[in-house]
Amino acid sequence: MSVFSFHTIQSATEGDYKEKGSKFMAFAYPVISEEEVKIKIEALKKEYYDARHHCFAFVLGADKAKYRAFDDGEPNHSAGDPILGQIRSKNLTNVLIVVVRYFGGTKLGVGGLISAYKIAAEDALNKAVIIEKEVMVKIELHYNYTATPEVMRLIKEFDITILDQQFNESGELKGEVRLKDETRMLQKIELLIALGNKINRIK
Repeated sequence: MSVFSFHTIQSATEGDYKEKGSKFMAFAYPVISEEEVKIKIEALKKEYYDARHHCFAFVLGADKAKYRAFDDGEPNHSAGDPILGQIRSKNLTNVLIVVVRYFGGTKLGVGGLISAYKIAAEDALNKAVIIEKEVMVKIELHYNYTATPEVMRLIKEFDITILDQQFNESGELKGEVRLKDETRMLQKIELLIALGNKINRIK
């Protein structure tokens, strides 16, 4: 893996663990935003409304800069941190794990809780397919219609994913390109501009 790619999980998976009557149900999801994280958590809270705790952790971004661990009423650092530790141990990002606990009547102690949340989260991740994804950057191009052939060649050469395309007084394209191709693409655009093509890049 390099700065141009990251590892995440392909699809949602589930894991579980039981200890002294308590049941720990783990749900792992691929996510791309905090808004998506919130939606997933709220859905689980609604489905498992009678559970004692809904603890979670997530990591977001290719640089793994956004993360959070939440204990939801369990002793400090006994639930969220062990879950977060499992995401980090596999060097993953854009992943949310929620562990739903049904209390079985016997207290497990901080050590027991740490172990239970860790094992449940680990079980969910062990069932996941780990994939490598390219880091993408968003681009926006404005261009005169005379430059359309050059823009189309850029799209093909750098495999640009078109997110939106408008044709008004001039052409406008919003898309994504692989981070590893960005520098070469920008150099190509500068060359095209130098040759008289009217292309304006906005990032």
